[in-house]
Amino acid sequence: MEIGNILPGMISHYRWEGKVERAEETVMIIKTRASLADAVSDAVKALHSYDTPAIVVLPLENVEKGYLGWLLAATDPAAK
Repeated sequence: MEIGNILPGMISHYRWEGKVERAEETVMIIKTRASLADAVSDAVKALHSYDTPAIVVLPLENVEKGYLGWLLAATDPAAK
């Protein structure tokens, strides 16, 4: 299980195929467990329209205890 936020209205500037590009995009932040990160990444790659979607996995260093408890409960594979 994963949970997330969708942030529309981002403007991206990047190099692609030798040119500098500008595009309006939407950012999606997916929150899940480290053990599910590969499966989430595979799903994003399979569903995304880009050849190279920006997928970044960030480790948690410090999380408020109440939020962490909620996150772990919400992403518990056994809770499906």
